[in-house]
Amino acid sequence: MTRPRIFGISGWKNSGKTGLAVRLVTEFTRRGYRISTMKHAHHDFDIDKVGADSFRHREAGAHEVALVSGTRYAIMHEMRGAPEPAFEEILARLAPCDLVLIEGYKREPIPKIEARRLASANREPLAPQDPHIVAIAADHAVADGGLPVFDLDDTLGIADFIAKTVNLS
Repeated sequence: MTRPRIFGISGWKNSGKTGLAVRLVTEFTRRGYRISTMKHAHHDFDIDKVGADSFRHREAGAHEVALVSGTRYAIMHEMRGAPEPAFEEILARLAPCDLVLIEGYKREPIPKIEARRLASANREPLAPQDPHIVAIAADHAVADGGLPVFDLDDTLGIADFIAKTVNLS
């Protein structure tokens, strides 16, 4: 199986990553592409509710719990103390698609755009230390020289840039 086209959205907490990811998924889908996303969470998270059958299955010790309906399915995998799976391992589990947008995973050696907002708690630029950042999207003027800079809300321009960068025909 060939590795899918991937492009990342990097940035500090509250830098606008999720909003940009959502707008890009909407735009690429409008253009007729099949898009998948992968998000890294830095904290314990849960996608089912306390008391739900699937929650009870996991609490009982199930290694994986698959929820299946006529409209969607999800597979929850409990780590039970095992190390976090590698980026490539999770990427390989995704079904074939035209593009995988990656949110977070700051340290992965993949092409990415850095999201910046004045409201972000940490405003230290990532680009100077990350050679894989190929552009910046910000809600303020940026003088980082050398990299293309987009307005954080320029979804069309950013989508065009990503399509060209990953050779999405």
